[in-house]
Amino acid sequence: MFERFDKTAKFAVIGAQEQARELRAPTIGPEHLLLGLLDGSDRALTELLGEAGITAAGVREALARKRGGEPLGAEDAAALKSIGIDLDAVRESLEATFGEDALERAEPPEQQRRGLFGRGKGNSGHLPFTREAKQTLELSLREALARKDNRIEAAHVLLGMLRDPTPTVRDLIGGDAAVTRLRGATHALLDRAA
Repeated sequence: MFERFDKTAKFAVIGAQEQARELRAPTIGPEHLLLGLLDGSDRALTELLGEAGITAAGVREALARKRGGEPLGAEDAAALKSIGIDLDAVRESLEATFGEDALERAEPPEQQRRGLFGRGKGNSGHLPFTREAKQTLELSLREALARKDNRIEAAHVLLGMLRDPTPTVRDLIGGDAAVTRLRGATHALLDRAA
């Protein structure tokens, strides 16, 4: 399928991997594909998304808010406190030992990976796609075929994402009405380019 992707679509997929890595996500999801499109080389598509109020900075900020910056949420903290573990005290202790913002600066340890000759140390750099991200890419192919386009462009990836958006993407786009408007605008963009 990837042989049908044009340069802008390939750039968006590669960008999604970079975005997921920067956000320290364990997998590449549709939200990372959206960021890959926003940082991509298809300027007309980036402008279209910008006119809809969707920017790379805004999406990153929304994802950071959703993640909360904390690996554990308030419910987790309350549950741990009930068994005598105070997360605030743990944080204070770590910062006293390793300096202010020690947890924010922390890098994950190098992960183990399976090489050709057994287990070896190192980070392969590969992040797997989630089922939803794979579906987005498959739907981009279907969108291109439905339009009778002979290649998959970045705009087709967006159409695939908008055809069956995840709740996260739906929220990032601005809800169901915004998804519908953006699908129409993306089709119009592809029609103008044809």
